[in-house]
Amino acid sequence: MRYGVLGTGEVGRTLAGRLLELGHEVTLGSRTRDNPVAAQWATAAAGRAHAGTFADAAEAGEVVVNAVGGRVALDALRAAGAEHLEGKVLVDVCNPLAFDDGQPRLDPVESDSVAERIQRAFPHARVVKTLNTVNCQVMVDPGRVPGEHHVFVCGADAGAKERVTGLLTEFGWPAGRVLDLGGIRAARAVEMYLPLWLALFRGFGHADFNIEVHRAG
Repeated sequence: MRYGVLGTGEVGRTLAGRLLELGHEVTLGSRTRDNPVAAQWATAAAGRAHAGTFADAAEAGEVVVNAVGGRVALDALRAAGAEHLEGKVLVDVCNPLAFDDGQPRLDPVESDSVAERIQRAFPHARVVKTLNTVNCQVMVDPGRVPGEHHVFVCGADAGAKERVTGLLTEFGWPAGRVLDLGGIRAARAVEMYLPLWLALFRGFGHADFNIEVHRAG
C-alpha cells in the first residue's frame, strides 16, 4: 500500500521507516521539496521511499498520516491540499502541545481537539485519531512494553477505523488491544491524556510505558 507521511520529525520518520519495513511504499512530506532531512531519509531507505512536499505525500498516499505537531497540523494539511485528502483515511497521531514559560500547555483542550478541527476543515477526509498516547517507538513496536496494554482509535467512519486497526495490527498491536472510543469527539479525551503521560515520563525517566485497561465481566 502507498502511504503519505506528513512530518520529518522523529515521529514521522519512525512511522515511515516501520511502514517501509512492512513492505509499503512511503512518501515523506515536508514544507519544501528540498528538505534535507526528508531527502536524506529517502536516499538512505531507497527503493520504495520517496521525499517531497506535503502535497506530494498526500497525493501519493492511499492513506495519509499526520505526524506534524498539533499546533501546525491544519497549516500542514492545507498545504497538502484538500483535493489530495478527499475520501482518504487520514490518521492523526499528533498532540496539541506547546511550552509556555517552560510549562506544557494544550490548545485546544476540553471543548475541542486537533482531530475535530481537522475533520471540520477537511469534511471529506476520513479522520481517525490514534497512537498519540504512546511514544513513537512504542507506536511501531508495542512489545517494548510488557503486558497487554492498549491503544485507542476514534473517528466518525467505521470503515476507516477498521482500516487503521489493520495497520495497528501490522505494527504489532493485537486487535483485542485496540479500543474503539467512538466518534471523533473522543479525541478530546486522548489528547488530554498528554499531561499525565509527561508526568509519568518524568517519573520513570524513559518513554517505554503505556496503560492497560481492565474491565469487569
